[in-house]
Parts: sequence; C-alpha cells; structure tokens
Amino acid sequence: MAESINDVKHRIASTKNTRQITTAMQMVSTAKLNQIQKHSVAYEEYVSRVKAVVMHLAQSHLLDSLNSSSNANSQKNGKTAYLVVTSDRGMVGSYNSNVIRETNNFIKEHTPNEDDYIVLAVGGNGADFYKKRGVNVAYEYNDVSDVPTFKEIQEIVKTVTSMYDDGVFNKLYVCYTHFVNRVSSTFRAEKMLPMDSEAFKEDASNDIKPAEINAEYDIEPDESAVLDVVLPQYAESLVFGAILDAKTAEHSSSSSAMKSASDNANDLISSLELRYNRARQAAITTEITEIVGGQEALKH
Repeated sequence: MAESINDVKHRIASTKNTRQITTAMQMVSTAKLNQIQKHSVAYEEYVSRVKAVVMHLAQSHLLDSLNSSSNANSQKNGKTAYLVVTSDRGMVGSYNSNVIRETNNFIKEHTPNEDDYIVLAVGGNGADFYKKRGVNVAYEYNDVSDVPTFKEIQEIVKTVTSMYDDGVFNKLYVCYTHFVNRVSSTFRAEKMLPMDSEAFKEDASNDIKPAEINAEYDIEPDESAVLDVVLPQYAESLVFGAILDAKTAEHSSSSSAMKSASDNANDLISSLELRYNRARQAAITTEITEIVGGQEALKH
C-alpha cells in the first residue's frame, strides 16, 4: 500500500509540473496572438485597397490580356503549385493536421495525378509531411517569425514568382488556415498565379465585391507600366496576408491546445488526489486495525 501511495504522490507532482509548463506556454501563445492581431488589423486595410484595385483591373480584362501575352512560355509546363503554410513546431493542436488534410483534399479535386503538381512549403511540418510521402517539394521556407515581417515574406514571393516566370509551374494556389476568431479557424485555398479574372472567381475569401465595371480604363503611361507596379504589390500582399493570417491561427490553436492540456492536468490532479486520499485512509484504517488487533492479542 505504501508503494501505491508513493506512486500516486509522484504522479501528482509530475502532473503539477506539466501543468505549470502548459500554463506558461498558453500565456506565451496568448501574448503572441494579441501581438499579431494588432498587425493583422492594421494590414487588412492595405490588403483591401490593393485587392480592390486588382479586382477592378480583372473585371476590365486587363489582366487577361497581360497574361495571354507575357506568360505564354510558362503555360507550356502545365504543372500546378500549392504553397502550403504550416507551422515549424508541434503543440499547436490540430492546426497542422487540418491544413494538410484540407490541402490534400483540394489537390485531389484539382490535380489527382501526382505528376501534375508540386508543393512549395512554408513551415517545417508541411515540408516533412510531403517529403516523406515522395511528393515533389520544389521549395521550402522554415522559421517564419512569430510575427512575420513584410521583408521576410518578400523573399518568398520573389522566389515563387521567379519559378513561375521560369516555367516551373503555370498555376499557383496558396493553401493556409484563416483565423476567424479565438475558437474558430477555416481552410482557404486562394489562386495567386496567374493573376487573371479566373483567380478572383476562385477567391475563397470573397471579402471584396466591387460593383460591375462597364467603362474602359484610360491608362497613363500605359497598361504594362501600371500593372508592373500593382501586380507585384498584390502578390506580396496576398502571400504576406496569408502567412500573417496563418500565424494568427497557429498562435490561437497553440493557446487553445495548451489551455486544454492545463484543464486536463487539473482533472487528472483532482482524480489522483482523490485516489491518494482514499489510499491514505485505507492505509490508516489498516494500521488502526492492526494496532487494535495487537492489543486484543496481548489481553489474551
């Protein structure tokens, strides 16, 4: 009985130590979530403006004419690329498994033949998952900051667009987890390249719906000069916004996972303490019974 009591006592102490760790990790994740949400709110206005401009260009078919003339070479490859955003670490609940599962479903629907697509992985979990399964991971970027900066995302955009221009693939989807609120997130797959009217029909967010445009644009100095400025900004804003959004969802998922772990630890501690008290009572009762039995034996 003494061994049993000591074993339970050791488990209680161990579980309390675990609870301290998970509680501290929850506080850290919550602090990161609060910090990144401030950046996200400020950035949403910029993304909204850029997207509205490009959507107007798409509706006027300027993007279609540009893509048909400038991307003829890249269309020969026929591959589709999926830029998958996951985390580099664990202990984020179902965050990684959800985005990978939904991405796989999206890939099966759009490119069932494995030879027809490649993966561009942002985050170690996604890269490891696809490499272990023999999928062509053509690009990998790890260690994205907890609160990503625009400068580090520019490196990703520059590499991805160069691959597109070189004909490595002719279509690109950004697959990530969209942060809804602290208890809810959803999967999104947004078409980033080529930037044509079709991309906006497939845009999963549907955040901006400008009115129909019938008038044509008068552009100075010319269409290409305007698009050369607007389109890179749009590509950068889309990828940066997706990664910022995904990081927000990651911190939220981590905070929720650590809270659940702490709650589970509390339940386990309560259960173990009940077992410990019952074991102690049983041990005390046994000792009293033995003492009384010994006294009775001495009387005889």
